[in-house]
Amino acid sequence: MNWAVAVVIIVAIVAVTEVLKAKYRARSGITTDIVGNEKPMVPDEVRREVEELRERIKVLERIATEDTETKRLSAEIESLREK
Repeated sequence: MNWAVAVVIIVAIVAVTEVLKAKYRARSGITTDIVGNEKPMVPDEVRREVEELRERIKVLERIATEDTETKRLSAEIESLREK
């Protein structure tokens, strides 16, 4: 066996191992912070984060619909003025 083939095989083994580790961590809910420390996501943290995101979506939906309703209402008022 050539030394280059051995290096390629070792790199392939390491790559497959890293992919499997990432898959396991994602399935288990393990997160990594900026420094590289791993910690499991606590269900309470996940629940709180989801709740915060839902609140943000509600605000964005309200802003989007209010703007549309305001434009529609002003267009109706203008059409009534023209008659």
